[in-house]
Amino acid sequence: MSDINRNAIILAAGTSSRFVPLSYERPKGLLKVKGEILIERQILQLKEAGIDDITIVVGYKAEMFDYLKAKFGVDLVFNDDFSRYNNTSSLVRVIDRLGNTFICSSDNYFPENVFADKPRQSYYSAKYAMGKTTEYCLSTDDNDFIDIVTVGGNDSWYMIGHVYFSETFSKAFGELLCREYEKECTRYGYWEDVYISHLHELPRMKIRRFRDHDIQEFDSLDELRQFDPTYITDSNSVILSEIANRLNCKESELYGFEKIKSSVDAEAFSFIKSGERFTYLVGTKELIRP
Repeated sequence: MSDINRNAIILAAGTSSRFVPLSYERPKGLLKVKGEILIERQILQLKEAGIDDITIVVGYKAEMFDYLKAKFGVDLVFNDDFSRYNNTSSLVRVIDRLGNTFICSSDNYFPENVFADKPRQSYYSAKYAMGKTTEYCLSTDDNDFIDIVTVGGNDSWYMIGHVYFSETFSKAFGELLCREYEKECTRYGYWEDVYISHLHELPRMKIRRFRDHDIQEFDSLDELRQFDPTYITDSNSVILSEIANRLNCKESELYGFEKIKSSVDAEAFSFIKSGERFTYLVGTKELIRP
């Protein structure tokens, strides 16, 4: 059987609001993890797998991704709705590029190249969660086709990482997403929600199971520190460096970062030092002590 042409779409438009304070300074996909920029590592892995047709959907701080065009020959598509809608607004902008396509997130880290195989069947990547989880959990039939998706579960395989669309799936899902996108509620959700709501109307998709360490995803600076300890002492963040200087402490003494909405509706986050929670207003650089 002859090989088929594959392409990739990397979603990189979001603000990664949970990744404060680093996300105020650069998109999460442009963070350097274990010596490599996340999105650059993913682009190189795709190219090593023979995939040169790569599109990146950008939005938040889009100009910071511009260098990738010259460096790797990728295409950039701008999503001007990134700040008000979810990732449906990114995927709908590249529907014409869906075929035999990997759909990726710019902030995933793959220790080994997950794109090296040459799939022909659509699949969603999954890892196993022992105990209770709030993730999108998958149930499958005897042939590993996904037949039920629930929000939350126990001892379950859950959606994470990249997805592969076959050309048949892309055609059906693209038409469906265009129709559903006319609804305002769809725009505020994930494209996965559209898939889940119409699971049995679409060509079937399999689960592809990965070991826990095969796909790394970091939802906060505290989680990244566990994977890449260099971030404990030096995050390369102007904001964190300034806070540490003002509090006369090391960056390693600051943790528990959480985005909050301040009373003046400014960008703000909180953190813990010595067991006490502080608040920092990004725009005014005001540090509010407990």
